[in-house]
Amino acid sequence: METPTESVWSRSGRRSLKFEELASQLRSRIRSGAWTPGTKLPTENELIQESGFSLTTVRRAYESLVDEGLVTRRRGAGTFVSDRRPQRETRQGRVGILIPETALYYAKVLQGLETTLAARRVSLTLATSNYKVEQEREALQSILADGVRGIIVVPTFSAGRAQENLRRIEALQNLKIPVVLLERSLPELGAADPSEHVVSDHAGGGFDAMQHLLGLGHERIGLVLRRVPYTAPGIRAGYRTACEVDGLQEVVIADEMGAWNAERADRALAELLEHGCTAALVFGDREAALLEGAASRRGIVVPRDLALVSYDDELTELAEVPLTAMSPAKYHLGSTAAEVMLRRIENGPSSPVLQVRLRPHLVIRESCGASSIGGPAGA
Repeated sequence: METPTESVWSRSGRRSLKFEELASQLRSRIRSGAWTPGTKLPTENELIQESGFSLTTVRRAYESLVDEGLVTRRRGAGTFVSDRRPQRETRQGRVGILIPETALYYAKVLQGLETTLAARRVSLTLATSNYKVEQEREALQSILADGVRGIIVVPTFSAGRAQENLRRIEALQNLKIPVVLLERSLPELGAADPSEHVVSDHAGGGFDAMQHLLGLGHERIGLVLRRVPYTAPGIRAGYRTACEVDGLQEVVIADEMGAWNAERADRALAELLEHGCTAALVFGDREAALLEGAASRRGIVVPRDLALVSYDDELTELAEVPLTAMSPAKYHLGSTAAEVMLRRIENGPSSPVLQVRLRPHLVIRESCGASSIGGPAGA
């Protein structure tokens, strides 16, 4: 039987650093109002007993929340939720934010949203969907009940169902308040996509990663990716374009997210080597780290024998050889979406519909070999 403690501290099943997972759970309880300003949080020992995490993990989780300003630590007294009373609202009022989660990728997006809205003295109502349609519907109703003037949302789309997803957008537009999509659009509809959105240009990111590897002298480059509907198609399109422009043969190795483990990485490495690949673009960081492990087991040296560029720049520390990575502009995604929403609220229907794409940038580390041949150490 599930206990209340198990419900609060249940593992998400997603591969992430333990302290980030715990910090996300604590952060969600604070932002949901379960722990109000001034509330004393569990002691480190209490949290260890309740969560099952180690002392080091608990301390790092609390330190990350202190850095974010969500909690304060008082010597001899404990850890308390910070007094972050919303500033007096202006005529813009309150904006609703509906995102899948508040950890990893979306933690930085949320920071951009919060900072930009706070600078304009606009408060927000935050909810998460955990990528579940029914939970998203319930969260949406809760946000609307809070009297928001607009909603910035990451809708849960269905893979390969453009018309169904279009109906989801039309339903959101029928709410009669401004709606800005974040990291979601309908590129397969082209000009028929009616949404106002701010998204990462994953096709551009994939293309730029390929250009980087080509510039390092690689002529046979593979693409290794997990299949997820929102990011993988764009990366694959950018890879395909680069191959077409430079006359390269495509070597694509794809599998479902849950299928990626050490054994699957071993098979992926074997496929790359069979095709004579000397480099690979890998989505995402976890898969790239697994591929590094497979290379090590086979005596393949990264980057000397196989250069790698990862895509996401979230869990690059999981890898033995620090990963060069394409890094979506997460903070700027949030801040830009907030600016688009505020502009829509202020100017109304007369404003043109904005469809913004932000191109990821390359962060150079050791796994691509650029630093060893005189390339920059970072970007």
